[in-house]
Formats: sequence, C-alpha cells, structure tokens
Amino acid sequence: MSRKFALFSALTLVLWLLGASANVQAQTQFDAETAKALAKRNDCFKCHGIEKAKQGPAYQRIAARLRSKPDGVEVIVDHITSGRMVQLQDGTEEKHRIIDTKDPAELRNLALWILSL
Repeated sequence: MSRKFALFSALTLVLWLLGASANVQAQTQFDAETAKALAKRNDCFKCHGIEKAKQGPAYQRIAARLRSKPDGVEVIVDHITSGRMVQLQDGTEEKHRIIDTKDPAELRNLALWILSL
C-alpha cells in the first residue's frame, strides 16, 4: 500500500468519524424547558419525580434503564402514546396517560430530555 493511499484512507476515516459524531450530537439535542413544559401540561410530575419515585418510577431510574439502549427514545415515545397498562408503586394497575401531542418532534424532545437525566 502506498503512503498516499494510506494517508488518503486515514483522512477519509477521520472525516467520516467527524461527520458521524456531528450526526449523533444533532440527534441527541433537546430543549429541556419545552420538554418540562409538555410534562407539566400533561401532569407527568403527578406520578413521576425527577429523582424520586412517586406513583411511577423516577425519571432518572427510567433514564438509567433506557439510556444505553439504541431504541430508548422509541420505547419512551411508545409508552407515552399507547395508553398501555402500568403497575404503580402500590401494586395497582392503570392505563398510562396518553400525552396530548401527536407531534413527533415534541415527543422525541420529551424522550431525549428524560434520557438525559
């Protein structure tokens, strides 16, 4: 392998890695204030605390469980839009409240904020 080809290959790899890093960063940016406002508007803090569990698990616990999963955002969005049954701290079950927006960007923003905690 020639030196020019090796240099070209290394430069191509570096540029690709920089582009991939920028893409990941763009995918994980969120607006915390907008996310908190959506959560507040939907009474999410009635059942979830940021650090402490209430009727549901704390957001930090949810984040710790899902943050490293590649589909963590999708899992949260599905959970807050499907109305599935959830088990509360006292052992009772009820349907999870469905968030009042269908906007994918707002849902993703909320999920990213939760995962950031």
